[in-house]
Amino acid sequence: MTTSSARKLWKFHGGVHPEFHKDSSTTTSIASLQLPKRLILPLQQHIGATPKLLVSVGDKVKKGQPLTEIADDQLGTSLHAPSSGVITAIQKHAIPHISTLDGDCILLELDGEDDWGDCHLTPYDDIEQCDTSALLARIEKAGLVGLGGAAFPSSVKINSSTKKGIDTLIINAAECEPYITCDDMLMRERADEIVIGIRILLKLLNPKQCLIGIEDNKPTAIKAMQQATQQLDKVQVCSIPTIYPSGGEKQLIKILTGKEVPVGGIPLDLNMLCHNVATSYALYKAVVEGEPLISRVVTITGDGVQQPQNIEALIGTPVSDLVAQAGGYTTKAQRLVMGGPMMGFALANDDIPMIKASNCFLVASDFALQQANSPHSSQAQMPCIRCGKCMEACPADLLPQQLFWHTQAKDFEKVTEHKLNSCIECGCCDFVCPSHIPLVSYFRFAKSEIRAQEEALAKSDLARKRHEFLEFRKIREKQERDEKRRKHKEALQKKKAGATAGKAKKDAIQAAMARAKAKKVAREAEAAKANAKDIKNESEA
Repeated sequence: MTTSSARKLWKFHGGVHPEFHKDSSTTTSIASLQLPKRLILPLQQHIGATPKLLVSVGDKVKKGQPLTEIADDQLGTSLHAPSSGVITAIQKHAIPHISTLDGDCILLELDGEDDWGDCHLTPYDDIEQCDTSALLARIEKAGLVGLGGAAFPSSVKINSSTKKGIDTLIINAAECEPYITCDDMLMRERADEIVIGIRILLKLLNPKQCLIGIEDNKPTAIKAMQQATQQLDKVQVCSIPTIYPSGGEKQLIKILTGKEVPVGGIPLDLNMLCHNVATSYALYKAVVEGEPLISRVVTITGDGVQQPQNIEALIGTPVSDLVAQAGGYTTKAQRLVMGGPMMGFALANDDIPMIKASNCFLVASDFALQQANSPHSSQAQMPCIRCGKCMEACPADLLPQQLFWHTQAKDFEKVTEHKLNSCIECGCCDFVCPSHIPLVSYFRFAKSEIRAQEEALAKSDLARKRHEFLEFRKIREKQERDEKRRKHKEALQKKKAGATAGKAKKDAIQAAMARAKAKKVAREAEAAKANAKDIKNESEA
């Protein structure tokens, strides 16, 4: 390990310095939650296709048993039973999603035995002796996804990188969002296990270097990771300035390497790969302990709970159980948010499950949430004064005021030209806007409208292609029918011509036979006449 001071750091454009409110949830160790009575397991907990169900209502399942599977040709990953119990229902249920729409869920009533049965994966004690293909297969089988929030299937991400090859592996441990501390506490308490997960990535990817980016407001975590990586020459723990959103993938790459991911591109375009620090820990559990992704550490915090803390809980645990573990609600509890105040979204109630992508549940008063999101957000929205503060704060180096104007006008062509797809919805523009305009809400609306238009266009193109194919098929079938008729007619004509030729030949034969017969008769008559003449001559003589 090289020291962080030996590495040059760069700055990304923009960024803000909100109040981070991290101390309240880091005063106690990571707590373990007792088994809940039931789990709510959304089928779709990853980017990609909806998986196929492997269970039915009434089935008894063991801990770690696969509940779904994904086809080989689809993007996605599997879901496993976090504990043993009975499937009581497979139905629509409220899920943590910004759309607030219900999703297909498996409702699992736990039996309290937490029985693995024969579903525990075989632990790999010595990762250095493991075959690369076996490690990749394990990651896929364990249902791992990125735990930084995106929930992209880890096996797909790693497979793509092994095929192309990378120079730099970046472990994202910045955790820049206010209130969230699950990664911080994970590094403080389980640094050795995280580093084993990093070693697995190093074995699979063989990069030239590995950079671990941690904001400098986490000194305990930095020290723990430095100690855990002392024997790894390729690995460097980098203490980076605390500024939001340094944990954005593109922003962290800029800070650590000075390079910029191209618009519309991915880190792999720069021969780099980013993995969240919690994903590294999940890799360790999957490979070394043989445990699929059935639990994670989540932050429960805010002035709306009695005892803010970090909890290791089973995937599918209702938020109400997590809040109960944190001492219950306070009188200030008015809002429930999944994620932080900058990028999180509100939940309608606490009968909603923790999923693989859940890193924090923030329970807060309206005032606390408003102050965390924007010092001005408690005031009414006013017209844009084109001050340019949003442009200065935007870490994607966009023009939020122009995007806002074009979104208001529903000129989505202009919105696209101004690179809305590069917006990471970090909320920096909201935070600095003196007119209290909820810019990110406008941008999310524009993105959804553009998506809807693209989907409508895709459907229209598909309908057009289907129509064109139908017309082509009709023409082709008509041509085939015409060709068939033509060939049939030709065959009949040939048959008729053959029949006519046969009759003519027969008639010719009969005529020839008649002529031959006539000649024979004539010869016989001549012979008879000659014979009669000879007899007469003889009698006269």
